Amino acid sequence: MTTATLFTRIMNKEIPAEILYEDDLCIVINDIAPQAPVHMLVIPRQPIPRLADACQADRELLGHLMWVVGEVARLYDIEDAFRLVVNNGADAGQTVFHLHLHILANKGSDETFSEATL
Repeated sequence: MTTATLFTRIMNKEIPAEILYEDDLCIVINDIAPQAPVHMLVIPRQPIPRLADACQADRELLGHLMWVVGEVARLYDIEDAFRLVVNNGADAGQTVFHLHLHILANKGSDETFSEATL
């Protein structure tokens, strides 16, 4: 039996989190250790450990996640400047092995993103 990930436990309401957006396929929450003034996570309800583990049957879900990024960016007024990050594997910085997309933005900051950020 596979142990539920932190994100599965959040979706099952076992761990509290402020859900910023949700639909039948995913949720969006704030990152608990933000790396930017705005740092949200887009998490599919279907547990896929890493992006590299996605299969052809996951194509529609992956496209939906990208669409949700745009929707959330518009909802939170960051559509003009945000970064999207997906860590794939421990050596890339992935700490929760349930696919998730990081949306990072410097909303309200005088700083701009540089290639060195993250």
